[in-house]
Amino acid sequence: MTKKRFAESQIYRILQENEAGVSIPTLLKKYGVSQATIYNWRIKYGGMNISEIRRLNELEEENDRLKRMFADLSLENLLLKSKLEKEK
Repeated sequence: MTKKRFAESQIYRILQENEAGVSIPTLLKKYGVSQATIYNWRIKYGGMNISEIRRLNELEEENDRLKRMFADLSLENLLLKSKLEKEK
């Protein structure tokens, strides 16, 4: 998984600044992010507090891990089934 450039607390602070009235072009220059990134953060994290953002990220990481585990087990299952069919 790629390393995220901004921590949850930084994203929360940037969104709070935007809600407080700081313009988006100012935030773009100050933090070096794209306009699309700010809008995506607002869509994804808008109205959340810092603990909710952390919990959401933890759940997303756990979900990714479980999906990889499922894919690995599914592949292993297919291999075992093919071996059993060859033995018959």
